[in-house]
Amino acid sequence: MMIELENLIGIIVKNNDLHARWLNSLSMMENTGARKISASEHPTQVNLTILKHAAEEARHAFLLKRQMSKLVPLEQYPTYEAPYLLAPVKSYQYLQALDVAASRYVKKHFQLADYDLKYAAYLLVTYAIEVRADELYPIYQKVLTREKSKIQVKAIIVEEEGHLQEMVEQLKDFSPEWEQHAEAICAIEGKLFTQWIAQVGKEVEQTALV
Repeated sequence: MMIELENLIGIIVKNNDLHARWLNSLSMMENTGARKISASEHPTQVNLTILKHAAEEARHAFLLKRQMSKLVPLEQYPTYEAPYLLAPVKSYQYLQALDVAASRYVKKHFQLADYDLKYAAYLLVTYAIEVRADELYPIYQKVLTREKSKIQVKAIIVEEEGHLQEMVEQLKDFSPEWEQHAEAICAIEGKLFTQWIAQVGKEVEQTALV
């Protein structure tokens, strides 16, 4: 997967239109993550870690979106609407499907409801996403460095590494069997990510044939 992914990103980075839509797609996902974190919050029982995480995810969405201006005029890709993304349907479905699957998993394995259920799902989904981010962004940065691109994601990599450690600590507090539960959600995320990146690859190939 890592070699294939690196090759795909290499093709994307060499095409400003594809690269802009790739950035916009990542930005949309980061923004969706920020919104889902906020939606899972209890009205009053919100700790500093959750606030920090939501704020940083929103900032990542902003940073990725802003960097598009180094490739194309931002007016060309003003929103997260389908024409401005890569693999829009899969991009929209990725986090939503993972969130639904995690909620079902929590209902099956824990006696939780309402905000407790939302919080447990948040922990597991966010852990899986951070594990993915710790793979994806370094590969992306490796390609950016190799291609001497103006785009950089080094700051995001540092923060995502911190997020992952924070999620591990929260999961340890949540359940002594956190690793097996996290592994189950990561397996689901892996399938969804594979579907998403496969569709991105198809669109990239179609563009290359034009």
